[in-house]
Amino acid sequence: MQLARVHGFAISLDGFGTGEGLSLAAPFGHAGQRLHEWMMHTRYWHRMIGEEGGGVGVDNAFVDQHDYRIGAEIMGRGKFTPQTGPWTDLGTAEEWRGWWGQNPPFHTPVFVLTHHPRPSFELEGGNVFHFIDAGPAEALEIAKAAAGGLDVRIGGGPSMVREFLAAGVIDLLHIVQVPIVLGRGVRLWDGLEGIEAGYDVESVSTPSGVTHMTFTRR
Repeated sequence: MQLARVHGFAISLDGFGTGEGLSLAAPFGHAGQRLHEWMMHTRYWHRMIGEEGGGVGVDNAFVDQHDYRIGAEIMGRGKFTPQTGPWTDLGTAEEWRGWWGQNPPFHTPVFVLTHHPRPSFELEGGNVFHFIDAGPAEALEIAKAAAGGLDVRIGGGPSMVREFLAAGVIDLLHIVQVPIVLGRGVRLWDGLEGIEAGYDVESVSTPSGVTHMTFTRR
């Protein structure tokens, strides 16, 4: 059975999954990297950026599941770029190929949800980006067909994860609650009152100060 999975999605104590004021210079707005510092100390992160070292504790055990049995990713346009509107109205935006360089860390087909589709392109490492205008159920059907029988990772940002949760299509949700208060940005849980009733929920706190919460569909 193919699953739709969210992994390592970090939120603040007040529920924000990204800050305010996203730009090419500030991908997470005023939040900076504070939502993801816990991950940067893991061996997984060090390995991903080609460095030695990194912790091998509980945080690493959780983030190490990020790529396991993943055959495709779906992400919102806001994860791909902070720019909005038709691509042709944004000057060089058509040449923008994401934050991740020539060899992004996905190594699968990636489906970017946007109201303004554009031609697909391929980068190194099996990364093929497609741009589709589709709702959660349709996007998931398309991604599963491309995943070769493996699972589909729902990559974010918070608005997109919220939309997929509201549609009832998320099988596994891994949230990392980080002990910071952002005060503004985009919240994850708005409009999802009672969502926990459909899941078995487990939580684990770690020495880094974060709490890993895993929601598994009943």
